[in-house]
Amino acid sequence: MSFRIQPLPLAPFQPLFDLDDESLLAIGARRMTADAPHSAPCRVSLADAEPGERLILLNHRHLDEASSPYRSGGPVFVREAAVEADLAPGVVPEMLSRRLLSVRVYDAGWMMTDADVVEGRDLAERLDAWFADDAVASIHLHTARRGCFMAAAARA
Repeated sequence: MSFRIQPLPLAPFQPLFDLDDESLLAIGARRMTADAPHSAPCRVSLADAEPGERLILLNHRHLDEASSPYRSGGPVFVREAAVEADLAPGVVPEMLSRRLLSVRVYDAGWMMTDADVVEGRDLAERLDAWFADDAVASIHLHTARRGCFMAAAARA
C-alpha cells in the first residue's frame, strides 16, 4: 500500500483534560460525554468513543500552512483515554471506513489539486490511486456531511 493514515498527536491535547470547564470555555473548548455509538470520533486514537466516554471538543487548525489559501481548522474530538494510533501502511481504521468522507488532495505547496466524496470502505483504493501521482504530497480526510477534519494520509 502507498499510504499511511496519520492521527493528530496526543501531546498538545493532554493538558486540556486537567482544565476545569470554565477554563475550557475560555479557549473555546467543551468537555463532552459520548452519548451514542459512533457519535464522537477521536482524532488521536482514530477510534469512535464509546457511549459514556469523556472527550474534549475543540477547534484545531489541521492545515496551518500560512502561505496556503486552504489554511483551515475546525472542531475535533479527543478522547480522555486516547492512545495515539500507530497504523501500518494501507490500514484504514474502522472510524473512517464506516463514514462518507470528503477527501482533499494537496501538492507540496499546499494547493488543492483534487477532491472527491468517497465511501470509507473504498478509501484505500482511492488513496493508492492518488498517491501514485508524485505531485500528491498530502491528503486530508473530512466527514462529508459536517465537513469536520478526521485525519491526514501521507505517502508510505
